[in-house]
Amino acid sequence: MINEAANRIEVKLRELAQLFNSMDPSPFIDRDLDAAAEEFIVGWARELPHKAELELVVHLAALPPPDRAAGTEEAVRHYFASRAVIKHRELRLLMRRGRTSLMVGLIFLAVCFGLGELVPGGRIGPWSEFVKLGLQIVGWVAMWRPLEVFLYDWWPIRSDQRLMERLARMKVRLILPAA
Repeated sequence: MINEAANRIEVKLRELAQLFNSMDPSPFIDRDLDAAAEEFIVGWARELPHKAELELVVHLAALPPPDRAAGTEEAVRHYFASRAVIKHRELRLLMRRGRTSLMVGLIFLAVCFGLGELVPGGRIGPWSEFVKLGLQIVGWVAMWRPLEVFLYDWWPIRSDQRLMERLARMKVRLILPAA
């Protein structure tokens, strides 16, 4: 459930443990979110205005242990902060791969153009032009991947990183059952 006016994401759970991965042996503060809970939170956060700060409201049917209730906001923020760092690394790796691909592509393109200049003209006529043009096309096709990285591939990763950074700042509030 979402309240767009307050940029609030609301989750209803039986118990607080449902928010976190039960198989993760890490201490509470370092525990991963449950995959379904993360998908729900991230999915709704994508739908909200990008400039607005977020709030996660968790409605619980059962009282959580007091130490867990107190550490929930920090655990959720820590989780998304670590996801933002992972996305940052992923972006850096993609850009490094893009630079390497660009260098390889440029060298290959230059070799293709150079080989094209070595193709003899004259008596083989149209075939020399065919080979020369074919080498140029192959050289430009080799530039496809670096151009794809620098023009298109980085956007979604950067967008995800910004979203994770927003989620790492979000307020988390627990609504406990009436006693």
